[in-house]
Amino acid sequence: MLIAVSACGYDGKYRYPCQDPENWGKSECEPPECKVDGACTETLLGWDPSAEVTETTTGEVVAP
Repeated sequence: MLIAVSACGYDGKYRYPCQDPENWGKSECEPPECKVDGACTETLLGWDPSAEVTETTTGEVVAP
């Protein structure tokens, strides 16, 4: 049983192409093109990798 479960592990691929950092910024991962199928990088990750992230003096990370 343990061997069968371990065969379902991570294979090094991303479920969606727009999750792959190499595809960030490509037209198929940016609106409006990605809105059609809901595969925008921001939607899949829950944050926008192209947005500038700043850190406050308390160490809190703030995205625009």
